Amino acid sequence: DGMNILFIVVDDLRPVLGCYGDKLVKSPNIDQLASQSVVFSNAYAQQAVCAPSRVSFLTGRRPDTTRLYDFYSYWRVHAGNYSTMPQYFKENGYVTLSVGKVFHPGVSSNYSDDYPYSWSIPPFHPSTEKYENDKTCRGKDGKLYANLLCPVNVTEMPSGTLPDIQSTEEAIRLLNVMKSKKQKFFLAVGYHKPHIPLRYPQEFLKLYPLENITLAPDPWVPEKLPSVAYNPWTDIRQRDDVEALNVSFPYGPLPDDFQRQIRQNYYAAVSYLDMQVGLLLNALDDIGLSNSTIVVFTADHGWSLGEHGEWAKYSNFDVATRVPLMFYVPGVTTSSVGQRERVFPYLDPFSHISGLVPQGKWRSKKVVELVSLFSTLAELAGLQLPPTCPETSFHVALCTEGASIVRYFNASEEKDECDEPYRCFDEEPVAFSQYPRPADTPQWNSDKPKLKDIRIMGYSMRTSDYRYTVWVQFNPNNFSANFEDIHAGELYMVETDPNQDCNVYNSTSHGHFLKKILC
Repeated sequence: DGMNILFIVVDDLRPVLGCYGDKLVKSPNIDQLASQSVVFSNAYAQQAVCAPSRVSFLTGRRPDTTRLYDFYSYWRVHAGNYSTMPQYFKENGYVTLSVGKVFHPGVSSNYSDDYPYSWSIPPFHPSTEKYENDKTCRGKDGKLYANLLCPVNVTEMPSGTLPDIQSTEEAIRLLNVMKSKKQKFFLAVGYHKPHIPLRYPQEFLKLYPLENITLAPDPWVPEKLPSVAYNPWTDIRQRDDVEALNVSFPYGPLPDDFQRQIRQNYYAAVSYLDMQVGLLLNALDDIGLSNSTIVVFTADHGWSLGEHGEWAKYSNFDVATRVPLMFYVPGVTTSSVGQRERVFPYLDPFSHISGLVPQGKWRSKKVVELVSLFSTLAELAGLQLPPTCPETSFHVALCTEGASIVRYFNASEEKDECDEPYRCFDEEPVAFSQYPRPADTPQWNSDKPKLKDIRIMGYSMRTSDYRYTVWVQFNPNNFSANFEDIHAGELYMVETDPNQDCNVYNSTSHGHFLKKILC
């Protein structure tokens, strides 16, 4: 009757995981999942901010089609009455369930997480979610602050818990209910961390002694970076501990010791997340569902950790757009599993020795996009693939703008299509991302401009060899981009400049890239 789906989406998680080659982070449970999965090392979000990214991959449409670049419109009213991925599974006999942050809450999901269209029962939100931005971080003076860096004693928190802990408990409860009722399910679990504030159980900080933490390899603003491309990290400036530093706007920089502390706290929050994922997957084993459940693990976008002098997301760089993406498919990515055979025994991040988790054999370097999730999961579940959207699809309820990537699952098919990639775009995978700006220079609202304030759109294209971005005039009244009015451009050669620090846009021919973005 088809597989169940467990869809895990994490907020603001870049691929700082052992399975992605990070030597410092302790992520044994996610690494264990990766060892049984096909892992995509070049997966990209369509916009590096929460609501637009989530609406994009949950509808299978790009931001220019959902017409959501901020947080303040509901696509069914604002753009078109598009079907969503969970809605499609619901219409095909699945019980669809949402726990935590799956859709972005608020206007962008109609204050209901798109219930009842997408979900069989009202979505679950942790009761302690409302305290996320409160003054719960104890400072050195013993007082409570709304800090960016927020390791806490969980017993002192409201209700003695944290949102992601509550989400794990509810997800496990729902797995048990689905098992007892023998119902086929699509369960989406959205974890908050490592989204700011970096609030997590304080014991995880011990995993990362500050003396082991380095600065970003390129903690400076690149000399040839167009000012329109820069993200001035306004949201972290509003936190009490960052505000107290009185850092100059827009470029800072933050003091070196504080940069290290941000990175240290981000890693600690990732290990806390890993524990939650481990407990959830261990329950899948306990309940006897590992042999009948596809597990997908990804994030809505990445997060800059000081690269290019930037923090947070809000840009088109790889550090903001690149995400972890893996698919565990019983009998496909791993051999068939017996009813009581353990696939995901819980691994304690505090006692697990790095490197002990075996590497999986299913890895793909293909460039892929989150907008492909809808069609990919439909194919994996044996459902009829949603049709490809026509060029203009505002009137089409069911279609997708992302092709299924199941064809890349077999690692033996990995090969370069041609020696000169720009000449054979039809064969080579490409990922498109975009980001809006209110002006050519950093403003207080450059990170999160409201639709009415958008004047420039940065369209970015990532191939296996290049990242190419053009910043063009944009009219928010009719959602039109004018590619004849280019404000700035970026071109990075990934092989020789993996951190994307050297912009060669003005010294390289790039007309072929612009043609690809236009089509």
